[in-house]
Amino acid sequence: MQRTPHVAVVGATGAVGVEMVETLEKRNFPVGKLTLLASARSVGKTLTYRGTKHTVAELTHDSFKGIDIALFSAGGGISREFAPSAAKAGCVVVDNSSAFRQDERVPLVVPEINPGDVKSHQGIIANPNCTTIITLMALYPLHQAFGVTRVFASSYQAVSGTGAKAIEELQRQVQQIAAGQPVTREVYPHQIAFNVLPQVDSFLPDGYTKEEMKMQVEGRKIMHHPSFRASVTCVRVPVYRAHSVAVSAEFERPITVEAARAVLAQAPGLDIVDDPARQRYPMPLDTSGHYNCAVGRLRRDIALDNGLCFWVSGDQLLKGAALNAVQIAEELLK
Repeated sequence: MQRTPHVAVVGATGAVGVEMVETLEKRNFPVGKLTLLASARSVGKTLTYRGTKHTVAELTHDSFKGIDIALFSAGGGISREFAPSAAKAGCVVVDNSSAFRQDERVPLVVPEINPGDVKSHQGIIANPNCTTIITLMALYPLHQAFGVTRVFASSYQAVSGTGAKAIEELQRQVQQIAAGQPVTREVYPHQIAFNVLPQVDSFLPDGYTKEEMKMQVEGRKIMHHPSFRASVTCVRVPVYRAHSVAVSAEFERPITVEAARAVLAQAPGLDIVDDPARQRYPMPLDTSGHYNCAVGRLRRDIALDNGLCFWVSGDQLLKGAALNAVQIAEELLK
């Protein structure tokens, strides 16, 4: 890998693609050359990187000649179609979709947790699900210290996780309600303004959604913990940005709030915001735009043996997507 690699961002005009370009710049990633790729309808749009306008080109199977690293965030279908072509051209793909996460040949990486897995790549590395990443930023350090066996969790997921059109839908509905107009919807099956939807992604035959199962399935792979169990309810809330998760975790070994706090204080990429007396706890408004996730509301779980409750919040466009992808690219250069 070159020290100043030629980097491509696929899906550059999407919500996560834009964040990827900004994150490369903010973290001073040593980009030798930047190529922006997207579908035909986005060709000709420009994004500014280091003060220079870069024009978006059309994604084709021949786009990857001479490119060293490609950050993909254009959906699973695009990744399945084009990532193998990129890998065949000698490019390392960091894919933000769910397309390759369960492929045994593809590492699933959170750099604070399993950076060593990057080395086993065969041209493609997968970025985990955003809610899973945000949860594991707090759960994994606790697992290392106390051995997690299972979690019960509920997510509070921002509309930007669905994309730019969902942000517009929430804005439009708030304005419609304020003006006394009928509420229109295109993205979600129900009104999202002043409402919560206990459905993120599509339902599986057992009644869980795909999103809900990702925490168990991906958590096992990332933590190298094949017996980890997670019962999750994922909820879409009328928040623009940053996901939050309420977690009840059970551990093999006894755990106290004091011991948990000492562990979490050492965890990379995580801030403790936990002062109930002063109403201080993590909130999406405060984690939006920040690289670190935040954990708080630490307390003993009174319904579980060796249990701990906590609340974690993080920017799902950054640590849940763009930042994590760029951190994986940084691991590739080490």
